[in-house]
Amino acid sequence: MPLSIEEELTVITDRSEVSISLEPALNSIYSLLMLARVEKLSGLGEWIVQTAQAMTPEERRLNDLVIIGFYYAVTPRRSWSSFPAYLDYLALTSPLALRDKMLETYALIQKEPGHTISHSEARSKISAMLESEEAYLAFLHQAFGPDHVDVEIETQAYRYVTDPPAMKELIIGHLRHMWEKYLAPEWERVRPVLQSAVNAYRKTDISRMSRLEASRWITGQELNEDNCDWLVQPARQVVFVPNAHVGPYLGKYQAGDTLWVLFGARPPKGLELEAPDLSRAELVVHLAALADDNRLRILKYIAEKGETRSQDLIQALDLSQSAASRNLTQLTATGYLQERRCDGAKCYTLKPELVEETLQALSAFLLKR
Repeated sequence: MPLSIEEELTVITDRSEVSISLEPALNSIYSLLMLARVEKLSGLGEWIVQTAQAMTPEERRLNDLVIIGFYYAVTPRRSWSSFPAYLDYLALTSPLALRDKMLETYALIQKEPGHTISHSEARSKISAMLESEEAYLAFLHQAFGPDHVDVEIETQAYRYVTDPPAMKELIIGHLRHMWEKYLAPEWERVRPVLQSAVNAYRKTDISRMSRLEASRWITGQELNEDNCDWLVQPARQVVFVPNAHVGPYLGKYQAGDTLWVLFGARPPKGLELEAPDLSRAELVVHLAALADDNRLRILKYIAEKGETRSQDLIQALDLSQSAASRNLTQLTATGYLQERRCDGAKCYTLKPELVEETLQALSAFLLKR
């Protein structure tokens, strides 16, 4: 009989390492990714919303192209002391190696489960996907699914993929520009807060926790069989990275035997810790989820009706599919709603204890109660 996810995580924990790290390079890349997703996700950090509004249309277009179209080329595969140090490394990387780093990742993603892909097989896949724009898009559709491929962006990306020097020049130029104009001053502002989070979590010995227990404690999210399948990966180590801009969402990235998980910076639960900046950041995330009429209507409806299917919510509250999905995603990520699969649909229940915790946290923050 196959093991449940919880049982698999118990087994994996015996040979894996869980840690907390600042990861400046990955942190910066992920903030740029949030800028590319600002129109699809609600509840992101204030800096993301304000910066997206301040960017020119050309900056937005280039950021979408570089961060989405070349994501596996620009994302670091190891730790770096700073984002500029990582940019210097990318600048010294040959254009072909930078391009093939991304394409080899695509080839690995498309491999059959349980099959170890050889170098020659990877090269064959790369050659096939480079034959034409149509072949490139077809490969991405097969690897990621049609719903996860932006045809316009990937069509632009293909033109650079077939010209590695131009691709490298575009990547380096855009990342340096974004760092100097937007990211550098913001990193100086948030770095002390993020370092406080890292230091706070390191005060507790998590080596005795299972991977699932550690993940729940660090992220503050009610991970379960429906939403933590990413933890069941052949990764020797899991590195949790606090981010100032991700809001209530989790970001996952795996390279080799390391899985990085980015989460919204927050104070550790259960620790007596004086970290006002962390407490305020977590409070902002939870209050932002409530600061919308549609999300309040959703919470009220579920509170009165009990567990509700997403389609029933859409009909009862006259919401569009996209609006319902966007708001339910934020409410679930924040923790106000618990999601599960029921008869092939997504069903939601209210977590009233988190509502109480939010009110208590607000009272404690403002009134010192």
